[in-house]
Amino acid sequence: MKTIKIAIADDEALFRNGMKLILNAYEDFNVEMEAENGVHLIEQLKMATELPDVLLLDLKMPEMNGVEVAKIIQAEYSDIKIIVLSTHFSRAFVINMIELSAVAYLPKNSQPTEVAETIRAVHEKGFYYNNEVLTMIRENIISKTKPKANFAFDLTTREKEILQLICEQYTAPEIAEKLFISPRTVDGHRNNLLSKLDCKNVAGLVVLALQYQIVDIPMRY
Repeated sequence: MKTIKIAIADDEALFRNGMKLILNAYEDFNVEMEAENGVHLIEQLKMATELPDVLLLDLKMPEMNGVEVAKIIQAEYSDIKIIVLSTHFSRAFVINMIELSAVAYLPKNSQPTEVAETIRAVHEKGFYYNNEVLTMIRENIISKTKPKANFAFDLTTREKEILQLICEQYTAPEIAEKLFISPRTVDGHRNNLLSKLDCKNVAGLVVLALQYQIVDIPMRY
């Protein structure tokens, strides 16, 4: 079992310590870094010999807030997957952070089990958007009324199939099994999609695919 390395950035010491105790109780999690603000986090990342896989990020912090942190992570530490945990859960905040490469967004009063499930999903699939976040993404798309993109038609049939399954939050092995191909082939197609659609990560693929109506993602029940 691979251990998922976790960092927590939040100015509330009680919340940080509580999350650390909860997450470290799971065999596959290890909280290796915690910071009280963005400046403290970036200082630790610069000195780290090994970077965390996942960052649990609060938005409202002194000295350097979560938005500023996300911009630096996006530019300099793009392999770190950002999960926002915030009391701010409006469409404007969610969409802004997704545009800054947040791969999941949860309200701060989420159940610990949901946080754990989200961390695992993000680590396995590259992103995780629950129904509430997907609804906000759809509403944002509708309000912008963007047309279908011409480049959608440059995708092969196989790439469209794989993009659809990625957006439905299947893992590479699950996609491989469904399409009777190897996980390595799935990875190759995913990398081609990232290049063709000029996206930095699979979360970006999902947002763009919805935005330009390349796929339709069903709600999970």
